[in-house]
Amino acid sequence: MLHPKLIAPKSIVVVGGSDNPHSLGGSVLRNLIEQKYRGELFVVNPKKDLVQNKRSYRHVQDIPQADLAIIAIPADDVVEVTKVLAREKNTRGFIVYSAGFSELNEEGAAMERQLRKVVDEVGGSLLGPNNIGLINQHYAGVFTRPLPKMDPNGVDFISGSGATAVFTLEAAHQIGLTFSGLYTVGNSAQTGVEEILEHLDQTYVQGKSSRVKILYMEGIKKPEKFLRHCLSLRQKGCSIAALKSGVTEKGNIAAASHTGAMASPDIFVQALFEKAGIVRCQNMLTIEHDAHTRNLKEGL
Repeated sequence: MLHPKLIAPKSIVVVGGSDNPHSLGGSVLRNLIEQKYRGELFVVNPKKDLVQNKRSYRHVQDIPQADLAIIAIPADDVVEVTKVLAREKNTRGFIVYSAGFSELNEEGAAMERQLRKVVDEVGGSLLGPNNIGLINQHYAGVFTRPLPKMDPNGVDFISGSGATAVFTLEAAHQIGLTFSGLYTVGNSAQTGVEEILEHLDQTYVQGKSSRVKILYMEGIKKPEKFLRHCLSLRQKGCSIAALKSGVTEKGNIAAASHTGAMASPDIFVQALFEKAGIVRCQNMLTIEHDAHTRNLKEGL
């Protein structure tokens, strides 16, 4: 189950926030401000006391307690910063944009295991590393543009790829597709597609939660959990459409180099999708069209 502080934080710190709207930390800070995040918002920047008109702290040790940390700093510094946040600042939600972990080499994979261990020790939730973040009804924790049009009755989108998520948001903007939530899992060090599905299943409220889920997956690590929550969501009246990458040898190589994802045999994926009642799409244009059509048919 995802920690509530990841989903609905009352305070957020952007570690690596800046005035540069083209940097990861600068862009997400702009999005949080423009989307009128209602909680306390802090910035850590070692060179400035004020960033985008928000108070900035030189060191993470100096900030007040923060529910959620959005981390956009070099990979080598992420673990130590996370230790301070988790152990001293009562932070329980972590979104790590930084790349240079398991998708890069074994040294990066070792850092990623350390990162997960730190978050696990305090019972927190980690999204990433190497992702573009999360956006829901509570906050816009992504560094990309355009921001999707949010609607409680829009679709929930879970993506294993940040680039694919950006493409999807751009296409959705053109066809008028709205979103209830966007979750990008990156390397899935702790939280993968399966854990997001679990959260959507366990927090589902009839008549209030989105009834359309769209998935972009680069790997299936926990097929039993995946199947269990897909079936449960289907029984609650949800429609699920999914695209699985890496169905060719080249696709497998691309997925592994992108997020460190492990390939799953296509025949296994097909059988799993059929058992779960998932509509399998062959490309992103198909998944966008199918989700939009289902929205219109179901009056969402």
